[in-house]
Amino acid sequence: MTGRLLTAAGVLFASSLAAPNLGHAQTFKVEKFDIQGEGGTDYVAVEAATGRVFVSRASHMMVVEGAAGKVLGDIPNTPGVHGAGIATKAGHGFTTNGGDQTVTMFDLNTLAVIKQIKVGPGLDGIMYDEPDDKIILTNHSRPIGTLTAIDPKSGDFVATVELEDTAPEGAAADGKGRIFVNNEGKNTIQVIDVKTWKATASWPLAPCQGPTGIAYDKASDRIFSGCNSTSVVVDPNTGKVVATLKNGTRVDALGWDPSKKLIYIPNGGEGNVTVVHQDSPDKYTTVATVDTFAGAKTITVDPVTHTSSSLNAVRLRHRLLTGEGRTWPRSTGSDRRGVVYRDQAVALRLLTT
Repeated sequence: MTGRLLTAAGVLFASSLAAPNLGHAQTFKVEKFDIQGEGGTDYVAVEAATGRVFVSRASHMMVVEGAAGKVLGDIPNTPGVHGAGIATKAGHGFTTNGGDQTVTMFDLNTLAVIKQIKVGPGLDGIMYDEPDDKIILTNHSRPIGTLTAIDPKSGDFVATVELEDTAPEGAAADGKGRIFVNNEGKNTIQVIDVKTWKATASWPLAPCQGPTGIAYDKASDRIFSGCNSTSVVVDPNTGKVVATLKNGTRVDALGWDPSKKLIYIPNGGEGNVTVVHQDSPDKYTTVATVDTFAGAKTITVDPVTHTSSSLNAVRLRHRLLTGEGRTWPRSTGSDRRGVVYRDQAVALRLLTT
């Protein structure tokens, strides 16, 4: 994530239920929850086996029940945390902690920390490559960005790959021995061979600008790359863009529901999520643009429950009145204009109707 952590505390959950397989217009309703907690926000990750959502909160990782917004637990001491990788088969989770250049390895059942893994500067994106059984890190390191592979059972390093950009973002595996990495600065996708751990190709993504979130669909053999204003669909056999998707201006993730054939593209600029249906490998229809909040620019999708969770930072501000004597139950402060603020974590469920 280029924008780093958001400074206010808040989470937005968006759940899409039982969407039809045809690309017809749909309507949505939104429900709100307050999950409280402290710290800015970044990526969210869902554990499909349990429906738990892992929420980055600057210095700790909250674990929330996706269906109801109930806080289930917390993983402390993750300074500058960006995201979580969930390796259910191994029973382990991992967080990328940019503040102290470590990865926290923890037990998925108890949430107890197993160990801190020293990686180096630039930690950002993280995902679990299920076909190859690896935790994959994408690092904004210098002088060049890198991809790091970790064994999810032991937490040991497997490989480090140099990339062509200092701002690699999302990564997705095709199950055929390749990992695709979005490069936000150069507007490309690089292809990584998991046998040799070498970059083997680089594909330009024009008209995409600032590719971040990414997903791969096995059934149609297509890559979806989330970009600002115009996202793209790529044929991995040719490296060519085969379709474009219009969306909002501040995108930092992309969600994909393979059984419903729905792409979710969050827009943190105007505050909405663009929902796109895959009609065929190269044909796509926008079925809804759902209002969220400005700042909600990351997202994850649970392929089991078909719910999507998106992230937002909310800071409620209240004018300080003389003699009011108001006290706040959670963290407060004031800006230069004398406006008292209260950090509040808000969860929203987005439901199809």
